[in-house]
Amino acid sequence: MTRPDSAFPADPYPGAVPDCSFVHVDGTVHELLPGPWRVGDVPIDEWLAARDAPPAAARVPLLSYGSNRCPSKITWLRDALGLGADPVVVLRARTTGVAAVWAAGHRARDGQRPATLAAAPGVEEEHAVWLATPAQIAVLDRCEGRDERFRLARLRTGTVRTEDGALVTEPWVYVGHSPARAPLIVGGRPVRCADVAQAHARVLRGEPGDDGLDAPTAVGAPHPDAWPTALFAYGLLQPGQVSWHHVEPHAAGPHRPARVAGSLLDTGHGYPAWLPGAAGAVPGTLIELGDPVTAFPAMDAYEGPDYVRVRAVTTDGTTCWAYAWRSPSEGFTALPTGWPPSTS
Repeated sequence: MTRPDSAFPADPYPGAVPDCSFVHVDGTVHELLPGPWRVGDVPIDEWLAARDAPPAAARVPLLSYGSNRCPSKITWLRDALGLGADPVVVLRARTTGVAAVWAAGHRARDGQRPATLAAAPGVEEEHAVWLATPAQIAVLDRCEGRDERFRLARLRTGTVRTEDGALVTEPWVYVGHSPARAPLIVGGRPVRCADVAQAHARVLRGEPGDDGLDAPTAVGAPHPDAWPTALFAYGLLQPGQVSWHHVEPHAAGPHRPARVAGSLLDTGHGYPAWLPGAAGAVPGTLIELGDPVTAFPAMDAYEGPDYVRVRAVTTDGTTCWAYAWRSPSEGFTALPTGWPPSTS
């Protein structure tokens, strides 16, 4: 399914948004389907590669609760701020414990009242998560007036789950920084955007207040390897296996059994190949890493060109990194009984 920008006008703020996850390119919305993410029958990374665009693993999750979900606004970002032609990946998401509320000030260019984010215990809302490239974040920094009007932060309040059920832990998010972008307090509480339309919101009277968020400010440009912080190991990188020493110095805290969708095959070389897919459940170990940005260069080199590091989702909804087989797999067979081999 494709739809043009004209189906999603930007005014009144925050603009109209698609009722699905989508990829936006050339003024057109392409529906993005979960399980695993794909455009039609084409996996998202293949679809992006065909357009010389960075894969999902080279993007960071950015919670978007205002106009950045609107396709017409995305085209404005391209035309006015140099967002570029790369596809913008936007996943539908459900939040709990936070809400989009009206900010205390108005936008200088049109007098409309923008949204900001605030803690909202017990509240559930529909928003979106951009899978944004660092270059796209740089453009959004200018749009949002980073460290002037808004600050870029890591959200610890509440929960965020994308349409495929994946839990997005500590997503990046722009939250109010100046008094004009603090929540508008009317009658002792913020005003949810879901409750009051722009026409009425812009004439409200109140005072700026605290957003109540646990959201430490992000320093510098987001690094895609920094999220998520867990590695799913299914072969020789698991604890007790011969290659555990590549992971052990970076492991932080306890690890636990987990499963991801797909199949596990015998390469015939003493190590397995994970082929992601909707069918089957591959067992392995979920390992928390202290600093993925530091940990992954050596692990990537160890895994070599036959594997690619991708984001996966365990059967309990935990997002993690895992190494998928990307070379030909013809002739591979099922793993023998007793895999993985014991090292005791």
